[in-house]
Amino acid sequence: MSEPVLLIDKAGGIATLTLNRPQHMNALSVELRLALMRAFEELQNDPKVGVVILTGAGQAFSAGIDLKELGSGDLDILKGEDGVLGVKMIRTMEAFDRPIIGAINGPAVTGGFELALACDMRIASTQARFADTHVRVGVIPGWGLSQKLQRLIGDGRAKEMSLTGNFISAAQAEAWGVVNRVVEPEELIPACIALARDIASCVPEALVEYKRLIDLGGRTTMAQGLDIELDAYEEQARRFSAEAVAARRKAVIGRGRVQKDT
Repeated sequence: MSEPVLLIDKAGGIATLTLNRPQHMNALSVELRLALMRAFEELQNDPKVGVVILTGAGQAFSAGIDLKELGSGDLDILKGEDGVLGVKMIRTMEAFDRPIIGAINGPAVTGGFELALACDMRIASTQARFADTHVRVGVIPGWGLSQKLQRLIGDGRAKEMSLTGNFISAAQAEAWGVVNRVVEPEELIPACIALARDIASCVPEALVEYKRLIDLGGRTTMAQGLDIELDAYEEQARRFSAEAVAARRKAVIGRGRVQKDT
């Protein structure tokens, strides 16, 4: 019996999803795209999960769409029940209301790069590399890469990556803001788990709402974003509990002292 193409592990409020086609550099086959989409749909309905970590098995994060499968000539493999499957997969991730941490363990190429960009934050191994090779394959992205990358790193850098298809290193990705930080390979999952635990220790309702505000604000103007924030603030104020804040205040102060000393 073959292994599943997506491994799912849940522990301590953290779900770790591992792309599991290491012999194919975790290329995104139809089966794997479906598995990812369904996993996020199920996790959305699991209140015990506060954070998701997404990584790859073996030496790669993901080489992108399975070009061997794509080259079979059967264009139906790109479609799901209601449209393009890859788009549905990415949109399901974007609709997930809790943080997704990308643990980028190796190359993230084209569709794999788009998958990484669908995460809320990214920590990279020193072995990670990033490339957008759409122009070299001769296709146009459909999962948001042309719009997300320029907003993340600026027009010039995005055009350099996307109009050459050249790879950048993990260090370059950190300097350009593609990833939050870079760690040694053996430190990658522990660093992501530590970050996930910090996130999961926050007030769940506030965490979900804050993520929503950042996501919505990033798609609008500053003025519109400020209005969105004010609306959320006023709605929360109607339900505000001074007692709840006071109860949490001591823990926040203690945590600040610990972090100051480390």
